[in-house]
Amino acid sequence: MQHFILGRTNLEISRTGFGALPIQRVSFEEASALLNLALDGGITYIDTARAYSDSEEKIGKAISHRRGEFTLATKTVARTAVDLERDLETSLRMLNTDHIDVYQFHNPSFVPRPGGSDGLYDAAVRAREAGKIRFISITQHSIDRAFEAVNSGLYDTVQYPFNHLATEREIELVKLCQEKNVGFICMKALSGGLITNAKLPFAWLSQFDNLVPIWGIQRMHELEEILDYSENPPALDEETLALIEADRRELVGAFCRGCGYCMPCPVGIPINNANRITQLLQRSPWRNWVTPEWQGKMERIEDCIHCGECAKKCPYGLKPFDTLPGHLAFYREFVKTHQE
Repeated sequence: MQHFILGRTNLEISRTGFGALPIQRVSFEEASALLNLALDGGITYIDTARAYSDSEEKIGKAISHRRGEFTLATKTVARTAVDLERDLETSLRMLNTDHIDVYQFHNPSFVPRPGGSDGLYDAAVRAREAGKIRFISITQHSIDRAFEAVNSGLYDTVQYPFNHLATEREIELVKLCQEKNVGFICMKALSGGLITNAKLPFAWLSQFDNLVPIWGIQRMHELEEILDYSENPPALDEETLALIEADRRELVGAFCRGCGYCMPCPVGIPINNANRITQLLQRSPWRNWVTPEWQGKMERIEDCIHCGECAKKCPYGLKPFDTLPGHLAFYREFVKTHQE
């Protein structure tokens, strides 16, 4: 397992991280098996969030007795100092630890700064002075705010979606982090499940020596695959480059990352998945998406009132109300064909 120093934090971590969002979907026993095998396999960076239901609690119960073996990151969606302090105490209790290494503002709609009326950054500084957190960080889906955070000099790490579908500007962000000595934490290496061949992003990301991807892991075979790639890194050879180019031709551009910040929809359309259903049907186990329940959800597209709220909230500038009808037409034909 390769290691590197995370920006200016002086934390030496594995170049493979464990993204703990998916463990909220499995039992405590399954989560414990995954987390302990991850540590046994050399993964030393674990990332979760207060918003991930019982993920923190599962980490606390499974591996708090091994606390010295890993760097721990979590997040708060707090928008006031009081809420941050409450979230932090809850996280410490759930994680069964006396400190959090990397404490992240969870995709705020602004970049918190010292002296702000929200009080967030100052509250984080107080927590750091009290030894409850070690480094102040931020996650973003807005490329503009990610650049702002890096250039502010206030943040020890920045977390942003990054994989082999990245734009030139997103690559510039990673390079700026290296220049400014800000740790880069890479979320959505698999684009929220849209990318099904982990070998491609794993090989492509290996070009950058200043980032850690946090692979969202829910099943044992997924962890075993990531551990295998960590020990035997896939080469960025001609065959792999050709597959990456094929992915880019199909997916780069106005594709939905599935982040969910467009939600909720006032008429109940599951926008974040409905807007990428064409790719999901073709690139993942399709039976999960054609159940009677999902057919009912997709038909809600007909109820769209074109309020435009989804477009206003999309950090990638997409306009789902323009693309959803086309996805519905494809979906109906797909269901018809596969039920005959």
